Amino acid sequence: MFDTLTHKITEIFARLGRKGRLSAQDVEDALRELRISLLEADVNLEVARSLISSVREKAVGEEILKTFTASETILKILYEEIVRLLGEEEVRFQWSSKPPTNVLLCGLQGSGKTTTAVKLALWLKKKDKKPLLAACDLQRPAAIHQLQILGESAGIPVYADLQARNAVEVARRALSYAQDHFHDVVIMDTAGRLQIDEPLMQELQAIKDATSPSEILLVADSTTGQEAVNIAREFNNRLDLTGLIFTKLDGDTRGGAVLSIKAITGKPVRFIGTGEQLDSLEPFVGERIAQRILGQGDILTLLEKAREAVDREEIRKIQTLTKTGKFNFEDLLAQFRTIRKMGSLRSIMKLIPGMSSMPSEVMDNLDEKGLKRIEAMILSMTPAERQNPDILSASRKRRIASGSGCTIQELNRLIKQLEEVRKQMKTFTRLQETRAKHKIRR
Repeated sequence: MFDTLTHKITEIFARLGRKGRLSAQDVEDALRELRISLLEADVNLEVARSLISSVREKAVGEEILKTFTASETILKILYEEIVRLLGEEEVRFQWSSKPPTNVLLCGLQGSGKTTTAVKLALWLKKKDKKPLLAACDLQRPAAIHQLQILGESAGIPVYADLQARNAVEVARRALSYAQDHFHDVVIMDTAGRLQIDEPLMQELQAIKDATSPSEILLVADSTTGQEAVNIAREFNNRLDLTGLIFTKLDGDTRGGAVLSIKAITGKPVRFIGTGEQLDSLEPFVGERIAQRILGQGDILTLLEKAREAVDREEIRKIQTLTKTGKFNFEDLLAQFRTIRKMGSLRSIMKLIPGMSSMPSEVMDNLDEKGLKRIEAMILSMTPAERQNPDILSASRKRRIASGSGCTIQELNRLIKQLEEVRKQMKTFTRLQETRAKHKIRR
Protein backbone atom coordinates (compact mmCIF):
# COMPACT_ATOMS: atom_id res chain seq x y z
CA MET A 1 0.00 0.00 0.00
CA PHE A 2 1.46 3.36 -1.14
CA ASP A 3 4.82 1.60 -1.61
CA THR A 4 6.06 3.77 -4.48
CA LEU A 5 4.95 7.03 -2.86
CA THR A 6 6.52 6.00 0.46
CA HIS A 7 9.84 5.16 -1.19
CA LYS A 8 9.95 8.51 -3.01
CA ILE A 9 9.09 10.51 0.12
CA THR A 10 11.71 8.57 2.08
CA GLU A 11 14.33 9.38 -0.57
CA ILE A 12 13.42 13.09 -0.61
CA PHE A 13 13.77 13.47 3.15
CA ALA A 14 16.88 11.31 3.30
CA ARG A 15 18.56 13.77 0.91
CA LEU A 16 17.34 16.71 2.98
CA GLY A 17 18.66 15.09 6.16
CA ARG A 18 22.13 14.70 4.65
CA LYS A 19 22.30 18.42 3.89
CA GLY A 20 22.06 19.46 7.54
CA ARG A 21 21.30 23.20 7.40
CA LEU A 22 18.71 23.89 4.68
CA SER A 23 18.31 26.91 2.44
CA ALA A 24 14.95 28.22 1.18
CA GLN A 25 15.84 26.78 -2.24
CA ASP A 26 16.49 23.33 -0.73
CA VAL A 27 12.99 23.36 0.78
CA GLU A 28 11.42 24.58 -2.47
CA ASP A 29 13.17 21.86 -4.49
CA ALA A 30 12.00 19.20 -2.04
CA LEU A 31 8.42 20.46 -2.17
CA ARG A 32 8.48 20.41 -5.98
CA GLU A 33 9.69 16.79 -5.92
CA LEU A 34 7.01 15.96 -3.38
CA ARG A 35 4.28 17.48 -5.57
CA ILE A 36 5.46 15.44 -8.55
CA SER A 37 5.48 12.27 -6.42
CA LEU A 38 1.92 12.93 -5.26
CA LEU A 39 0.72 13.43 -8.84
CA GLU A 40 2.51 10.26 -9.96
CA ALA A 41 0.67 8.46 -7.14
CA ASP A 42 -2.55 9.67 -8.79
CA VAL A 43 -3.47 12.21 -6.13
CA ASN A 44 -5.98 14.75 -7.42
CA LEU A 45 -4.19 17.82 -8.85
CA GLU A 46 -6.01 20.37 -6.68
CA VAL A 47 -5.53 18.23 -3.57
CA ALA A 48 -1.79 17.90 -4.27
CA ARG A 49 -1.46 21.66 -4.82
CA SER A 50 -3.35 22.45 -1.63
CA LEU A 51 -1.25 20.03 0.42
CA ILE A 52 2.07 21.42 -0.86
CA SER A 53 0.85 24.99 -0.37
CA SER A 54 -0.06 24.27 3.27
CA VAL A 55 3.31 22.65 3.96
CA ARG A 56 5.17 25.55 2.31
CA GLU A 57 3.21 28.13 4.31
CA LYS A 58 3.96 26.43 7.63
CA ALA A 59 7.58 25.55 6.81
CA VAL A 60 8.56 29.13 5.98
CA GLY A 61 9.76 30.81 9.14
CA GLU A 62 9.19 27.70 11.23
CA GLU A 63 11.45 27.75 14.27
CA ILE A 64 13.55 24.60 14.34
CA LEU A 65 12.85 22.66 17.51
CA LYS A 66 15.82 21.73 19.66
CA THR A 67 15.40 17.99 19.17
CA PHE A 68 14.76 18.21 15.42
CA THR A 69 16.77 18.88 12.33
CA ALA A 70 15.24 21.14 9.69
CA SER A 71 14.27 18.15 7.53
CA GLU A 72 12.51 16.49 10.48
CA THR A 73 10.55 19.69 11.13
CA ILE A 74 9.30 19.72 7.54
CA LEU A 75 8.51 16.01 7.84
CA LYS A 76 6.48 16.75 10.98
CA ILE A 77 4.54 19.47 9.13
CA LEU A 78 3.90 17.14 6.18
CA TYR A 79 2.69 14.44 8.57
CA GLU A 80 0.21 16.82 10.21
CA GLU A 81 -1.09 18.04 6.85
CA ILE A 82 -1.62 14.49 5.55
CA VAL A 83 -3.49 13.64 8.78
CA ARG A 84 -5.68 16.71 8.25
CA LEU A 85 -6.29 15.65 4.65
CA LEU A 86 -7.26 12.09 5.61
CA GLY A 87 -9.25 13.03 8.71
CA GLU A 88 -7.86 13.57 12.19
CA GLU A 89 -10.30 11.31 14.02
CA GLU A 90 -11.59 7.83 13.32
CA VAL A 91 -15.27 7.95 12.34
CA ARG A 92 -17.31 5.79 14.68
CA PHE A 93 -19.76 3.20 13.44
CA GLN A 94 -23.31 4.59 13.39
CA TRP A 95 -25.53 2.25 15.36
CA SER A 96 -29.31 2.32 15.11
CA SER A 97 -31.16 3.27 18.30
CA LYS A 98 -33.33 0.22 17.72
CA PRO A 99 -31.60 -2.98 16.49
CA PRO A 100 -30.85 -4.23 13.97
CA THR A 101 -28.44 -1.65 12.55
CA ASN A 102 -28.75 -1.72 8.77
CA VAL A 103 -25.60 -1.34 6.63
CA LEU A 104 -26.11 -0.83 2.89
CA LEU A 105 -23.08 -1.71 0.77
CA CYS A 106 -23.01 -0.38 -2.78
CA GLY A 107 -20.48 -0.22 -5.62
CA LEU A 108 -19.72 -1.27 -9.16
CA GLN A 109 -19.19 -4.83 -10.30
CA GLY A 110 -15.67 -6.08 -9.67
CA SER A 111 -14.94 -3.78 -6.74
CA GLY A 112 -14.94 -6.67 -4.26
CA LYS A 113 -18.30 -5.81 -2.69
CA THR A 114 -19.43 -9.35 -1.80
CA THR A 115 -16.11 -10.32 -0.21
CA THR A 116 -16.03 -6.99 1.64
CA ALA A 117 -19.52 -7.64 3.03
CA VAL A 118 -18.22 -10.83 4.66
CA LYS A 119 -15.03 -9.13 5.87
CA LEU A 120 -17.09 -6.36 7.49
CA ALA A 121 -19.40 -8.92 9.10
CA LEU A 122 -16.39 -10.79 10.50
CA TRP A 123 -14.93 -7.53 11.85
CA LEU A 124 -18.25 -6.78 13.58
CA LYS A 125 -18.41 -10.33 14.94
CA LYS A 126 -15.03 -9.75 16.62
CA LYS A 127 -16.63 -6.68 18.24
CA ASP A 128 -19.17 -9.01 19.89
CA LYS A 129 -21.93 -8.20 17.40
CA LYS A 130 -24.23 -10.77 15.82
CA PRO A 131 -24.26 -9.86 12.12
CA LEU A 132 -26.48 -11.18 9.34
CA LEU A 133 -25.57 -11.00 5.66
CA ALA A 134 -28.41 -10.20 3.26
CA ALA A 135 -28.09 -11.37 -0.37
CA CYS A 136 -29.70 -8.44 -2.20
CA ASP A 137 -27.71 -8.83 -5.42
CA LEU A 138 -30.20 -10.49 -7.76
CA GLN A 139 -28.46 -9.36 -10.96
CA ARG A 140 -25.32 -11.51 -10.90
CA PRO A 141 -26.23 -15.23 -11.04
CA ALA A 142 -23.39 -16.42 -8.79
CA ALA A 143 -23.60 -13.58 -6.25
CA ILE A 144 -25.91 -15.32 -3.79
CA HIS A 145 -23.96 -18.58 -3.92
CA GLN A 146 -20.66 -16.71 -3.45
CA LEU A 147 -22.03 -14.88 -0.41
CA GLN A 148 -23.30 -18.14 1.10
CA ILE A 149 -19.96 -19.91 0.65
CA LEU A 150 -17.95 -17.01 2.10
CA GLY A 151 -20.44 -16.52 4.92
CA GLU A 152 -20.23 -20.19 5.88
CA SER A 153 -16.41 -20.11 5.90
CA ALA A 154 -16.51 -17.06 8.23
CA GLY A 155 -19.28 -18.45 10.44
CA ILE A 156 -21.70 -15.67 9.42
CA PRO A 157 -25.34 -16.57 8.58
CA VAL A 158 -26.74 -15.41 5.25
CA TYR A 159 -30.35 -14.50 4.47
CA ALA A 160 -31.12 -15.39 0.83
CA ASP A 161 -34.19 -16.05 -1.31
CA LEU A 162 -33.28 -17.91 -4.49
CA GLN A 163 -36.77 -17.35 -5.94
CA ALA A 164 -36.89 -13.60 -5.29
CA ARG A 165 -37.04 -11.11 -8.15
CA ASN A 166 -37.21 -7.90 -6.15
CA ALA A 167 -34.18 -6.73 -4.16
CA VAL A 168 -36.26 -4.32 -2.08
CA GLU A 169 -38.44 -7.15 -0.79
CA VAL A 170 -35.38 -9.25 0.03
CA ALA A 171 -33.95 -6.33 2.01
CA ARG A 172 -37.21 -5.87 3.95
CA ARG A 173 -37.52 -9.58 4.74
CA ALA A 174 -33.86 -9.72 5.82
CA LEU A 175 -34.49 -7.00 8.41
CA SER A 176 -37.56 -8.84 9.66
CA TYR A 177 -35.59 -12.09 9.86
CA ALA A 178 -32.83 -10.32 11.80
CA GLN A 179 -35.32 -9.00 14.37
CA ASP A 180 -36.88 -12.44 14.83
CA HIS A 181 -33.50 -14.14 15.25
CA PHE A 182 -31.84 -11.46 17.40
CA HIS A 183 -29.23 -10.26 14.90
CA ASP A 184 -28.10 -6.75 15.81
CA VAL A 185 -26.50 -5.87 12.43
CA VAL A 186 -27.65 -6.55 8.86
CA ILE A 187 -25.16 -6.06 6.01
CA MET A 188 -26.85 -5.80 2.62
CA ASP A 189 -24.81 -6.93 -0.38
CA THR A 190 -26.48 -5.11 -3.28
CA ALA A 191 -26.17 -5.43 -7.06
CA GLY A 192 -23.50 -3.61 -9.03
CA ARG A 193 -23.03 -2.76 -12.68
CA LEU A 194 -20.02 -2.41 -14.93
CA GLN A 195 -20.73 1.31 -14.90
CA ILE A 196 -23.11 3.70 -13.17
CA ASP A 197 -26.55 3.70 -14.77
CA GLU A 198 -30.07 4.80 -13.87
CA PRO A 199 -31.55 1.31 -13.12
CA LEU A 200 -28.74 0.65 -10.60
CA MET A 201 -29.27 3.96 -8.83
CA GLN A 202 -33.05 3.57 -8.78
CA GLU A 203 -32.76 0.13 -7.15
CA LEU A 204 -30.31 1.37 -4.53
CA GLN A 205 -32.49 4.41 -3.80
CA ALA A 206 -35.54 2.14 -3.41
CA ILE A 207 -33.65 -0.12 -0.93
CA LYS A 208 -32.50 2.93 0.99
CA ASP A 209 -36.03 4.38 1.18
CA ALA A 210 -37.50 1.03 2.27
CA THR A 211 -34.93 0.12 4.94
CA SER A 212 -33.49 3.44 6.26
CA PRO A 213 -29.87 2.25 6.63
CA SER A 214 -27.70 3.72 9.38
CA GLU A 215 -24.61 3.29 7.21
CA ILE A 216 -24.34 3.59 3.41
CA LEU A 217 -20.83 2.52 2.45
CA LEU A 218 -19.41 2.59 -1.07
CA VAL A 219 -16.98 -0.23 -1.86
CA ALA A 220 -14.40 1.19 -4.28
CA ASP A 221 -11.52 -0.46 -6.12
CA SER A 222 -8.32 1.43 -5.25
CA THR A 223 -6.59 0.21 -8.43
CA THR A 224 -8.89 2.40 -10.58
CA GLY A 225 -7.16 5.57 -9.33
CA GLN A 226 -8.99 8.85 -9.80
CA GLU A 227 -11.88 7.05 -11.48
CA ALA A 228 -12.76 5.82 -7.98
CA VAL A 229 -13.12 9.47 -6.94
CA ASN A 230 -15.51 10.13 -9.84
CA ILE A 231 -17.53 7.04 -8.96
CA ALA A 232 -17.71 8.11 -5.31
CA ARG A 233 -18.93 11.55 -6.30
CA GLU A 234 -21.77 10.05 -8.38
CA PHE A 235 -22.88 7.60 -5.68
CA ASN A 236 -22.68 10.28 -3.01
CA ASN A 237 -24.85 12.67 -5.02
CA ARG A 238 -27.61 10.06 -5.23
CA LEU A 239 -27.35 8.20 -1.93
CA ASP A 240 -25.57 10.56 0.52
CA LEU A 241 -22.86 8.10 1.55
CA THR A 242 -21.65 7.82 5.13
CA GLY A 243 -18.22 6.65 3.98
CA LEU A 244 -16.12 4.43 1.72
CA ILE A 245 -14.32 1.12 1.87
CA PHE A 246 -11.29 0.86 -0.42
CA THR A 247 -10.34 -2.62 -1.60
CA LYS A 248 -7.20 -4.12 -3.17
CA LEU A 249 -4.74 -2.05 -1.18
CA ASP A 250 -2.47 -5.03 -0.54
CA GLY A 251 -0.49 -4.47 -3.73
CA ASP A 252 1.53 -1.45 -4.82
CA THR A 253 -1.48 0.62 -5.84
CA ARG A 254 -0.75 4.29 -6.33
CA GLY A 255 -3.29 5.10 -3.63
CA GLY A 256 -4.05 8.62 -4.86
CA ALA A 257 -7.80 8.11 -4.61
CA VAL A 258 -7.51 7.26 -0.91
CA LEU A 259 -5.62 10.51 -0.32
CA SER A 260 -8.02 12.56 -2.43
CA ILE A 261 -11.45 11.23 -1.58
CA LYS A 262 -12.29 13.18 1.59
CA ALA A 263 -11.16 16.50 0.14
CA ILE A 264 -13.20 15.96 -3.03
CA THR A 265 -16.41 14.38 -1.68
CA GLY A 266 -16.37 15.36 2.00
CA LYS A 267 -16.90 11.69 2.88
CA PRO A 268 -14.37 9.75 4.96
CA VAL A 269 -12.70 6.47 4.16
CA ARG A 270 -13.96 4.07 6.84
CA PHE A 271 -12.17 0.80 6.09
CA ILE A 272 -9.46 -0.56 3.82
CA GLY A 273 -9.04 -4.06 2.45
CA THR A 274 -5.41 -5.17 2.68
CA GLY A 275 -5.50 -8.74 1.41
CA GLU A 276 -7.61 -11.62 0.17
CA GLN A 277 -8.10 -13.24 3.57
CA LEU A 278 -11.44 -12.58 5.25
CA ASP A 279 -9.76 -11.00 8.27
CA SER A 280 -7.82 -8.49 6.14
CA LEU A 281 -10.09 -5.49 6.72
CA GLU A 282 -8.79 -2.57 8.80
CA PRO A 283 -10.55 0.52 10.16
CA PHE A 284 -9.15 3.61 8.43
CA VAL A 285 -7.39 5.97 10.85
CA GLY A 286 -5.77 9.06 9.31
CA GLU A 287 -2.82 9.21 11.73
CA ARG A 288 -1.89 5.59 11.12
CA ILE A 289 -2.12 5.84 7.33
CA ALA A 290 -0.03 9.05 7.40
CA GLN A 291 2.65 7.19 9.36
CA ARG A 292 2.72 4.43 6.76
CA ILE A 293 2.91 6.88 3.85
CA LEU A 294 5.88 8.65 5.46
CA GLY A 295 7.67 5.36 6.10
CA GLN A 296 7.14 5.49 9.88
CA GLY A 297 5.33 2.15 10.04
CA ASP A 298 2.11 1.70 11.99
CA ILE A 299 2.82 0.50 15.50
CA LEU A 300 -0.79 0.79 16.75
CA THR A 301 -2.14 -1.49 14.02
CA LEU A 302 0.78 -3.83 14.65
CA LEU A 303 -0.12 -3.95 18.34
CA GLU A 304 -3.78 -4.65 17.54
CA LYS A 305 -2.75 -7.59 15.38
CA ALA A 306 -0.33 -8.69 18.10
CA ARG A 307 -3.07 -8.72 20.75
CA GLU A 308 -4.78 -11.48 18.79
CA ALA A 309 -1.60 -13.53 18.52
CA VAL A 310 0.67 -12.87 21.50
CA ASP A 311 0.52 -12.35 25.23
CA ARG A 312 0.66 -9.05 27.13
CA GLU A 313 4.33 -9.38 28.04
CA GLU A 314 5.34 -9.50 24.37
CA ILE A 315 3.12 -6.47 23.64
CA ARG A 316 4.79 -4.47 26.41
CA LYS A 317 8.18 -5.38 24.96
CA ILE A 318 7.18 -4.10 21.51
CA GLN A 319 6.03 -0.83 23.06
CA THR A 320 9.30 -0.46 25.02
CA LEU A 321 11.42 -1.16 21.96
CA THR A 322 9.52 1.46 19.96
CA LYS A 323 10.08 4.13 22.62
CA THR A 324 13.76 3.44 23.23
CA GLY A 325 14.94 2.39 19.78
CA LYS A 326 17.15 -0.21 21.52
CA PHE A 327 16.51 -2.93 18.99
CA ASN A 328 18.95 -5.79 18.41
CA PHE A 329 19.08 -9.08 16.52
CA GLU A 330 17.71 -10.95 19.54
CA ASP A 331 14.63 -8.74 19.40
CA LEU A 332 14.40 -9.10 15.62
CA LEU A 333 14.47 -12.89 15.90
CA ALA A 334 11.71 -12.81 18.54
CA GLN A 335 9.58 -10.48 16.40
CA PHE A 336 9.95 -12.72 13.33
CA ARG A 337 8.62 -15.64 15.37
CA THR A 338 5.72 -13.50 16.57
CA ILE A 339 4.98 -12.33 13.03
CA ARG A 340 4.34 -15.89 11.92
CA LYS A 341 1.27 -15.89 14.19
CA MET A 342 -0.04 -12.55 12.87
CA GLY A 343 -0.47 -13.04 9.14
CA SER A 344 1.36 -12.25 5.91
CA LEU A 345 5.03 -11.48 6.54
CA ARG A 346 5.15 -8.76 3.87
CA SER A 347 2.09 -6.90 5.19
CA ILE A 348 3.24 -7.10 8.81
CA MET A 349 6.80 -5.96 8.02
CA LYS A 350 5.45 -2.75 6.49
CA LEU A 351 3.93 -1.82 9.85
CA ILE A 352 7.38 -1.77 11.49
CA PRO A 353 9.15 1.62 11.44
CA GLY A 354 12.04 1.63 9.00
CA MET A 355 10.96 -1.39 6.99
CA SER A 356 9.34 0.70 4.24
CA SER A 357 12.80 1.99 3.35
CA MET A 358 13.93 -1.48 2.35
CA PRO A 359 14.54 -1.85 -1.41
CA SER A 360 11.44 -2.94 -3.33
CA GLU A 361 13.15 -6.11 -4.53
CA VAL A 362 13.82 -7.09 -0.92
CA MET A 363 10.20 -6.46 0.11
CA ASP A 364 8.98 -8.43 -2.92
CA ASN A 365 11.02 -11.42 -1.76
CA LEU A 366 9.71 -11.38 1.79
CA ASP A 367 8.34 -14.86 2.20
CA GLU A 368 8.85 -17.87 4.46
CA LYS A 369 12.02 -18.83 2.58
CA GLY A 370 13.47 -15.34 3.00
CA LEU A 371 12.53 -15.32 6.67
CA LYS A 372 14.34 -18.61 7.27
CA ARG A 373 17.44 -17.20 5.55
CA ILE A 374 17.47 -14.20 7.89
CA GLU A 375 16.88 -16.48 10.89
CA ALA A 376 19.83 -18.62 9.81
CA MET A 377 22.12 -15.57 9.85
CA ILE A 378 20.91 -14.47 13.29
CA LEU A 379 21.13 -17.98 14.76
CA SER A 380 24.74 -18.23 13.52
CA MET A 381 25.64 -15.31 15.79
CA THR A 382 26.64 -15.74 19.41
CA PRO A 383 24.24 -14.34 22.07
CA ALA A 384 26.65 -11.43 22.60
CA GLU A 385 26.66 -10.62 18.86
CA ARG A 386 22.86 -10.74 18.66
CA GLN A 387 22.53 -8.39 21.62
CA ASN A 388 25.26 -5.99 20.48
CA PRO A 389 25.64 -5.90 16.67
CA ASP A 390 28.32 -3.19 17.00
CA ILE A 391 30.91 -5.88 17.85
CA LEU A 392 30.50 -7.62 14.48
CA SER A 393 34.03 -7.43 13.06
CA ALA A 394 35.10 -8.71 9.64
CA SER A 395 36.22 -12.07 11.06
CA ARG A 396 32.97 -12.51 12.95
CA LYS A 397 31.01 -11.72 9.79
CA ARG A 398 32.95 -14.34 7.84
CA ARG A 399 32.16 -16.94 10.49
CA ILE A 400 28.45 -16.04 10.54
CA ALA A 401 28.18 -16.06 6.73
CA SER A 402 29.89 -19.44 6.55
CA GLY A 403 27.71 -20.90 9.29
CA SER A 404 24.43 -19.68 7.76
CA GLY A 405 25.20 -20.40 4.12
CA CYS A 406 24.78 -16.72 3.21
CA THR A 407 27.12 -14.15 1.73
CA ILE A 408 28.94 -11.33 3.50
CA GLN A 409 26.91 -8.91 1.36
CA GLU A 410 23.63 -10.38 2.61
CA LEU A 411 24.81 -10.12 6.20
CA ASN A 412 25.90 -6.49 5.72
CA ARG A 413 22.47 -5.64 4.25
CA LEU A 414 20.79 -7.17 7.30
CA ILE A 415 23.03 -5.18 9.69
CA LYS A 416 22.38 -1.96 7.77
CA GLN A 417 18.64 -2.57 7.88
CA LEU A 418 18.74 -3.10 11.66
CA GLU A 419 20.50 0.27 12.00
CA GLU A 420 17.81 1.89 9.83
CA VAL A 421 15.04 0.38 11.96
CA ARG A 422 16.67 1.82 15.09
CA LYS A 423 16.87 5.30 13.52
CA GLN A 424 13.28 5.19 12.29
CA MET A 425 12.02 4.08 15.70
CA LYS A 426 13.76 7.04 17.36
CA THR A 427 12.39 9.47 14.74
CA PHE A 428 8.91 8.04 15.12
CA THR A 429 9.07 8.45 18.91
CA ARG A 430 10.21 12.08 18.59
CA LEU A 431 7.40 12.85 16.15
CA GLN A 432 4.84 11.38 18.50
CA GLU A 433 6.24 13.22 21.54
CA THR A 434 6.27 16.55 19.72
CA ARG A 435 2.75 16.06 18.42
CA ALA A 436 1.59 15.22 21.97
CA LYS A 437 3.22 18.43 23.30
CA HIS A 438 1.45 20.46 20.62
CA LYS A 439 -1.90 18.95 21.60
CA ILE A 440 -1.28 19.85 25.25
CA ARG A 441 -0.45 23.45 24.33
CA ARG A 442 -3.68 23.76 22.40
